[in-house]
Amino acid sequence: MRTKLWRLVAVAIVALLALLAVGCGDSDDNSSSSAASSAAAPASDTAAASDTAAASETGAASDTGAASAAGSDTVDLTADQDVTIAMVTHGDGGSFWSVAKKGAEQAAADLGITLDYSESNNDPEKQAQLIEAEVTKGVDGIAVSAPNPDAIKDALAKATAAGIPIITLNSGAEQFADLGAITHVGQTETVAGQGAGARLKEEGVTKLICVIHEQSNIGLNQRCDGAKDGFGGDVENLQVTGTADIATTLNEIQTKLQADPSIDGVLTLNPDIAIAARDAIAGAGSSAKLATFDLSGDVIAGIKDGSILFAIDQQQYLQGYLPVVFLYLFKTNLNTVGGGLPVLTGPGFVDKSNAEAIEALAKAGTR
Repeated sequence: MRTKLWRLVAVAIVALLALLAVGCGDSDDNSSSSAASSAAAPASDTAAASDTAAASETGAASDTGAASAAGSDTVDLTADQDVTIAMVTHGDGGSFWSVAKKGAEQAAADLGITLDYSESNNDPEKQAQLIEAEVTKGVDGIAVSAPNPDAIKDALAKATAAGIPIITLNSGAEQFADLGAITHVGQTETVAGQGAGARLKEEGVTKLICVIHEQSNIGLNQRCDGAKDGFGGDVENLQVTGTADIATTLNEIQTKLQADPSIDGVLTLNPDIAIAARDAIAGAGSSAKLATFDLSGDVIAGIKDGSILFAIDQQQYLQGYLPVVFLYLFKTNLNTVGGGLPVLTGPGFVDKSNAEAIEALAKAGTR
């Protein structure tokens, strides 16, 4: 029992240290379970964005585990119970979501609990159905991305009615409370977009396109709106097919650049789209400067070789890892975090100054 308690304490410390350090391919709809142990969460990048959400206690803590034996000085918080946390995202199995999934799996492994992970491949109706399936299973907590809150609010209401705690992640920073979630784990998309727009302006860009790769995703639109604010100049949104058809997406970006040679800046919102945009810029014979949201090994390589100026890093590994830990602590100890505010994992910048340090982690699939 003492070993399990210390494991819980260690995981909580790792999660809190990660928060102190911080400054959306192919379809993958299958659920996955994880309950093996391995290494703890990796360190964050050196371009830190401050975590403005302080941990808070909204009620008296309650031990839901079995009572300890007489004379014992430890309590086994998971005695006589199997804890299952569900994570239901709008993910597409690409380079971004594979890292978030890995974080969730690692958290479940560190805690010795079961994870049910599923993705809807950007289908809001399917995501709602996946949430309802987890409610029917009677899981102990649900972590969910919320790019289209209206599409999943009824499913989440069923979770609330069943007494299942909710945490939103990635998308939904402004809507999490309305969806009945304890907190949100992610970044403020408008603020991140403002930072990207301002930096592109500093780099001398005069006409910018913001490439949107998913329809009805409020977070992506917030990024582009923020970029317009930060850039303060000519910004046009370009809707593309997306990660389901990278070849078509590349052609759409290339066609746009060929049709308007005055475009000298491209901002993408996904690492796989960034690589398509890089190739589109080359194919169009354009000299447009490229920046992106989110990391992958290819993006890091592009930053190092100069084909990509920078990436906005929201640390999706933490967006997978932390909700599992937070829901577990709520289940076993009624702990809450955020104090009514989101728990921020970004934004931070990755550029030539720190790309080398992060490259190995990106290749390992944790950044």
